[in-house]
Amino acid sequence: MFSNISILDTLLLIPPLLFALSVHEMSHAWSAWKLGDPTAKDRGRLTLNPLAHLDVMGTLCILLTHFIGWAKPAPVDPRNFRDPIRGMALVAAAGPFSNFVIAAASAGIIRLVIVSGALERVPEGIAMPLATMLVISFSLNIGLGLFNLLPFPPLDGFRIVSVALPLKWVWFCERYSFLFFIALIILMWQGIVTRPIGAAIQYLQRLVLT
Repeated sequence: MFSNISILDTLLLIPPLLFALSVHEMSHAWSAWKLGDPTAKDRGRLTLNPLAHLDVMGTLCILLTHFIGWAKPAPVDPRNFRDPIRGMALVAAAGPFSNFVIAAASAGIIRLVIVSGALERVPEGIAMPLATMLVISFSLNIGLGLFNLLPFPPLDGFRIVSVALPLKWVWFCERYSFLFFIALIILMWQGIVTRPIGAAIQYLQRLVLT
């Protein structure tokens, strides 16, 4: 899974990675604040500073796979929402949505400056890293968005689907979220999660680049 990842690719991954994670978590914090919960804002998470959001294991996972991982969850107190379950679902959805917005913006720039040939007028030493980072930004944000929509606690997808689940099921999954997370790691290691997401990214890349 990691054989095609070069050191240069990893270095070029860092700027779009920091931006994607920061926007994702800031989107959680901002949406929670707008819905009535200032917890994340009060703890300094309403910022694009990546140091406020990075999770060591989640960042390492992204550096290894180039498309899936996670940041440090933004703290949210659902008691501050008028409807706690619905509020948590909306806050959760804000993160993946922000990644898809970045991916769409990256795709638009790719079409504008790469496919149109605009980068041909830029020195190769600048054009190639820029083009690579744009493609990485597109792929990374698609991967992060899809991965975080998986219905496994503590991922955003679980918060979203919890609106339709019986409350006792939600509490059960929350209580044993660590076990679900271990199961998710195993599924990732076996490629059961990474292969479908990788295939989706490759398909979308072909649509954007051709």
